[in-house]
Amino acid sequence: MALIHVLAVVFTQFLGVAMAIEEPKYTVQVKTESYEIRHYGPTLVAETQVQADFDRAGNEAFRILADFIFGNNTTQTKIAMTAPVSQQAEKIEMTAPVSMQQGPSGFVVQFTMPEKYTLETLPRPNDERVKIRELPARDVAVFTYSGSWSQKRYLKKLELFTAALTKDNLVAVGNPVFARFNSPFSLWFLRRNEIWLEVGKVSTSPN
Repeated sequence: MALIHVLAVVFTQFLGVAMAIEEPKYTVQVKTESYEIRHYGPTLVAETQVQADFDRAGNEAFRILADFIFGNNTTQTKIAMTAPVSQQAEKIEMTAPVSMQQGPSGFVVQFTMPEKYTLETLPRPNDERVKIRELPARDVAVFTYSGSWSQKRYLKKLELFTAALTKDNLVAVGNPVFARFNSPFSLWFLRRNEIWLEVGKVSTSPN
């Protein structure tokens, strides 16, 4: 199945039930003018690694993960599409606060699994490129913006985000995650894009 057809099928469904798309549950701990800090519980994801640049990684990985949720799994079960689709560099540390680099193993792209599944009940992928794992509970600083998915725009927003965190004396843990919530066919100015940076446990508002 051609990639464009896969995208069209998935996101036609996505757009048709946009308000019903499941997202991981969270609680907002801190909210500032620039960002908010959310607490997420353990989250089950299906993920794959691809060797591609920032702008192509999501599309290349999408076909692999979409095949899994369409039924290419041990029980031939169709798994509901959720949001967001997330992307992050693999096995490399940030060399500067505003740059996300491609790691030796490329980028990791993840689909969040519906809440009804557990590690024990989720069908296993037939494609060995798809891995299932559970992310631990974590506190995540989140910066939201609209517009294109380009690396240029992403890096500009990441620079603003990290500057705000630095001002509030918050230190990020690990690489940034680029989270996309909309169809590639959606109007650019209506898109909801987020950058996630895990931070240490937060219980009070930053200074």
